[in-house]
Amino acid sequence: MDMLPLDLWPVDARARIHGVLTDIDDTLTTEGAITPPALAALQRLRAAGLPVMAITGRPAGWSAPFALAWPVDAIVAENGAVALWRDAGGGLARAYLQDAATRAANFARLQAVAAQVRADIPEARLAEDSPGRETDIAIDHSEFHHLDAPTVARVVALMRAAGLHATVSSIHINGWIGDHDKLVGARWIVRERLGRDLDAELPHWVYVGDSTNDARMFAHFPHSVGVANIARFQDALPHKPRYVTRGERGAGFAEVVSAVLDARLETRA
Repeated sequence: MDMLPLDLWPVDARARIHGVLTDIDDTLTTEGAITPPALAALQRLRAAGLPVMAITGRPAGWSAPFALAWPVDAIVAENGAVALWRDAGGGLARAYLQDAATRAANFARLQAVAAQVRADIPEARLAEDSPGRETDIAIDHSEFHHLDAPTVARVVALMRAAGLHATVSSIHINGWIGDHDKLVGARWIVRERLGRDLDAELPHWVYVGDSTNDARMFAHFPHSVGVANIARFQDALPHKPRYVTRGERGAGFAEVVSAVLDARLETRA
């Protein structure tokens, strides 16, 4: 299915959106930082009363300050394994899908796999944010170090041969143990924070992303949008988003928010 321009997203469908799920890297952020248009878009959603959950492959340690600083209802980190949000007192709340004993056992196994990847593929380097990771490992392919496509595929194959789940984001190759992923994390956080069943409300949510590790979300959500830089991964996507923005990264996210909020106003006029 071809991606359609965002302008072709029907007004009545946009007007029914009452929640936003979004990737972070290269969707909200540009060159590692949130842009003013993206931050303003988050603030517009907060003012309009629409919940926003960010779902990312980034680690819990990296995500924690943004869960406190950004106007989001939660950040689900490490591809669905850890959730963080600002509590009623302004502090950081944290929840895990796996219990402490499971996380400890998995952590040791993950470090062994990371060592094997680095030994077998010397050019592979751990992501700079690895010290903040609790439930996964990440190899950098585009953030600070570059790996070509065949090498990325070798890393993925090694992780999977070792029994890990593995996906490729716009910057990292992530590997983890367990059946969670971005969709599992999204269902979990909507239930945890809102007390609602995400799958019962799919026509009322939009997912925004930019890379292959968003493919399952694109497949599941009838309203899914890729920011324009998704073109980089277009040929590798098993499932494409329904719509695509004109702008890249944070500017594209802001387009999605304007499309939703403008439609809500238009249908009320």
